Amino acid sequence: MAKRADAERANAGPAVNPPRSLPQQFAQHLQEAWLARGPTAWSLRPLAAIYGALAALRRAFYRWGWSSTIKLPVPVIVVGNLIAGGAGKTPTVMAIVKLLRGRGYAPGIVSRGYGRRGAACLEVQADMPATQAGDEPLLMHLRTGVPVFVGRDRVGAARALLQRHPEVDVIVSDDGLQHLRLGRSAQVLVFDERGAGNGWLLPAGPLREPLPAAVPDRSVVLYNAALPSTALRGEMARRSLAGVVPLAGWWQGETAAAHALEALRGRPVIAAAGVARPERFFAMLRDAGLAVTPLALPDHHDFASLPWPPTAADVVLTEKDAIKIDPQRIGSARVWVAALDFKPPAAFDAALIALLPPPGPAHGNAPA
Repeated sequence: MAKRADAERANAGPAVNPPRSLPQQFAQHLQEAWLARGPTAWSLRPLAAIYGALAALRRAFYRWGWSSTIKLPVPVIVVGNLIAGGAGKTPTVMAIVKLLRGRGYAPGIVSRGYGRRGAACLEVQADMPATQAGDEPLLMHLRTGVPVFVGRDRVGAARALLQRHPEVDVIVSDDGLQHLRLGRSAQVLVFDERGAGNGWLLPAGPLREPLPAAVPDRSVVLYNAALPSTALRGEMARRSLAGVVPLAGWWQGETAAAHALEALRGRPVIAAAGVARPERFFAMLRDAGLAVTPLALPDHHDFASLPWPPTAADVVLTEKDAIKIDPQRIGSARVWVAALDFKPPAAFDAALIALLPPPGPAHGNAPA
């Protein structure tokens, strides 16, 4: 299998990536610098010291009571990562929602909705464009079926969700570890293979806050990687491709199939990904035996125009990208959506549930 994958990598066509703007090139250079303590990272250390001082002062304001943390009438689970960039929060949120529903809870989701137009609080609807709802909130709503509210003020979004859906008895916050105004019953720290990077704060490193010496109280660590990438004790999520499904079928709710993925072996395939870590997606497709030509796009790419060549025969997308493409736009290309099979272990499920009160209206939200 390894020899075949190596041969297919060698036979894959060159990347078809569009030229990147100067800001995109700088962001890429910074991401690379965050993995080591090289000249670029060292030059940004003074700014990192200022960032760290301001962040520490902000945390002190909450600790001293000068800024208030709002406690909602239902438990809140915050899912986030300590480093900048995606580490697997979205699949983790969806997995937690599935866990909660299986244990009798009625969950809802709040998110900032990064990349959408506007900052006003609103409820995500299935027929909303991703530009209005945000690509990840729209995907989470379609995949889980639970209420999702977006807004820059997560407390305001959570209150609006509870007012509109009084049956909700637990809220899952997509990101928000540093949103200290939002009180939480539990938090999930998600790490990928980068761990804490070079261990320095922004902008000299990827850390939004210092890496703790031990797992914080009421926290669970989940590694979205093959091995633990920090010294923090945590659980390992299982991550693999479930298969692919045609874009039109995906929009109609069809399930991705492994045999459809296998049928793409031996055919030239363009893999397009507008996510934070596109190379991980490309590697998963190659490990599945596909000879892919990578098309790396900026995170939250809007797909206002189709980025692949008009002669493309087969194109594979992530679900986060598929949410922004109408099947009627794709022309003659066969466009496939790759679904992720993401599952935390039973030990993670048990540790998280142990931090929550039992499900039901006793939390004061549902009407008497």
